[in-house]
This record gives sequence, structure tokens and C-alpha cells, in this order.
Amino acid sequence: MTTAQPVLYHVVCAASPALAAAGFVTEAQQAGWDVCVITTARAGGWLDLPVLAELTGHPVRTDYKRPGQPDVLPPPDAFAVVPATFNTINKWAAGIADTLALGLLTEALGLRLPIVAAPCLAAAQAAHPAYETSCRTLRGAGVQLLDRWSPRGPDQAGGWDTTDSERVLRRLGTPTAASG
Repeated sequence: MTTAQPVLYHVVCAASPALAAAGFVTEAQQAGWDVCVITTARAGGWLDLPVLAELTGHPVRTDYKRPGQPDVLPPPDAFAVVPATFNTINKWAAGIADTLALGLLTEALGLRLPIVAAPCLAAAQAAHPAYETSCRTLRGAGVQLLDRWSPRGPDQAGGWDTTDSERVLRRLGTPTAASG
């Protein structure tokens, strides 16, 4: 599968901003990205995956493919981890690849692809010593971690809005295809 546009893998973890995934996809598309959505298992259970697949034109992946199956997604040029949870950040920094999302993120670090992550976690989790160490590790590997984000409002998306999406997309910069 080839694409004329640079490909952004939008990794969605299970935190309230996940419910705004379709909005982020639309904004990334408007910025010039061909977006593919990869979710953690729990986040995948929260979202309408057929709607996201229709919106992106690509299947939404939540798990590894079987051996011998062709890859259904174009190769990524960049990653946006929106939202990034405490669990994902710490496992990713430790090199644990026990889910598709983490496997792709650990590979992306090795490939030196541009990655922006928007952490969404409670203040108590951010105070855990593993979190600071993990953030330092990921930043040292080139990941652009935004400031910790926590829900601001009672709506279903936890207060995530277009301003937050714009911050992520601005950090990614102008889409350019590295793999195409």
C-alpha cells in the first residue's frame, strides 16, 4: 500500500481524551497527514473503530497481526501518542513491547522517527518516581513529551479540545514523507 501523503500513526491509550480521537484524526488530516489509528486494547473497547476506519481509510489496529499476514497499514513517518497513559509511558521507556502500540513505539524510537506524546495522568501518578525517570529516558531518546495533561472539564473527552490537538500537530511540524 502506498500513499502520497506522509503517514502519521496516532496511538490512542485508555484515558478520557481517547474519546476525542476522531477529532484529532480530522485535524491531523487537515494538516496534511494520512492518519492510521492504533489503540491499546482498552482504548479500542471505548471507541467506535469502524467509524475511525472509515474516517482514516485504514483499518484500526489493536493487536499484532498473525505471522504471515501482510501488514495492512503503510509505514509510518511520525507518531502522535494522544493520550499517553502512565502505564504506556513507563513500559515504553523500559522497552516493554507487550502490546501492538508499545511494539510500534519501541520500534519508532529505534528508527528515530518523530514522536510527540501527550501524557494524560493523575497528579499522584506523575509524582511516582518511575514516571520522572521514564520521561527523562524518552526525552533523551528524542521523544517530544508535552507537559502532563489532566482533565479540565466534565465532558466525555475530558476537556480535550482543538487547542490541545494543535499543540501536538505544531510539535510534529510540517508533514514530510520519510518512507514513501
